[in-house]
Amino acid sequence: MSVTDPLADMLTRIRNADTAKHGKVDIPASNMKISIAKILKSEGYIKNYKLLREQGHGILRLYLKYRQSNQGIITGLKRLSKPGRRVYVKKKDIPFVLNGMGIAVLSTSKGILTDREARKQNVGGELLCGIW
Repeated sequence: MSVTDPLADMLTRIRNADTAKHGKVDIPASNMKISIAKILKSEGYIKNYKLLREQGHGILRLYLKYRQSNQGIITGLKRLSKPGRRVYVKKKDIPFVLNGMGIAVLSTSKGILTDREARKQNVGGELLCGIW
């Protein structure tokens, strides 16, 4: 089955697994999704991720993180730029997600970056998603 928006599918799978209190979630792998998983791990939103090979297809397995009260660390995920309406921002217009409490993920000429890294490197790009 083909998916029109693979990134939105990834975010929905994470959101659903987090709501259902699953320890891990499997997602079809791509380079963009692996880069986003690296950002999620470095920012502390997930425990870890692993790339698996099953029957020639890559599977990205994310291990979700929960608080002691069994509440998910990720409280919100939102796709900001969609296939029908792309959202591009200049370096000075990069938004703060929840006044800096969350992160925005951008696709830039220097790769997939968080909003803080993009501001530091003085680059803008396509605003992919917001995570808080």
